[in-house]
Amino acid sequence: MQEFLSAGTAFPAVLFGAALVVVVFFWLLVLVGAADHHSFDGDLGTVPAGMGGVPVTVTVSVMVVVGWFTSLAGTVLLHRSGATGPIRAGLACAVLAGALLIAWVVMRVLVRLVRRRFPEVPPPSRQDFLGRVCTIRTGSVSSDFGQAEVAAADGSTAIVQVRLLAPAGAADDTGGTDGTRGTVRTSGGTVHASGGTVLTSGSAALLYAYDDEGEFFWVSPYDRALDPGPPRSG
Repeated sequence: MQEFLSAGTAFPAVLFGAALVVVVFFWLLVLVGAADHHSFDGDLGTVPAGMGGVPVTVTVSVMVVVGWFTSLAGTVLLHRSGATGPIRAGLACAVLAGALLIAWVVMRVLVRLVRRRFPEVPPPSRQDFLGRVCTIRTGSVSSDFGQAEVAAADGSTAIVQVRLLAPAGAADDTGGTDGTRGTVRTSGGTVHASGGTVLTSGSAALLYAYDDEGEFFWVSPYDRALDPGPPRSG
């Protein structure tokens, strides 16, 4: 026991021992709710170091624990070797470098296992609703007003802002016509609205484009009776 205590307070194990105290204190704060294990994720880019996909605090904690155990074992062996002077100092530096290397390798292996077991899922986006059929929830939908309910892939529903293009060639406020009205330019080209179409509460509509600046979807009428549904086998 005395041998391990002596090794734990000697270089290089003492460096990892001090870091281990900080790690234990941090996780105690997380345990009582005074800190969050994602606290440092936004402050450190972890992908170049091979830590991507796992919280920084977890990867650093693993490296500290493995480094402390490796350096402690190496320091014990160093004490038993009886080396002194410059040779001992050189061996101690080698133990430090070896402990850091082993800790990094172990961390990389564990991170890969975690990423395989729990693949990173991209955060949900409003773009996921494109191409889905929604149900109008307001009395009407126009080019500047409207809401609809749409179901996500996981079955949850959301209320989104929707807009319906004015008919092409519709009269403007001055009594004239504007040849560009009734069109919206999307990544797939220019889409024209159906003339004279009205969407009311309960109507089905298709979300076909999203306006990032206005944060709303462009919709077009959709007839569920014309939907053939998924193809049947055989």
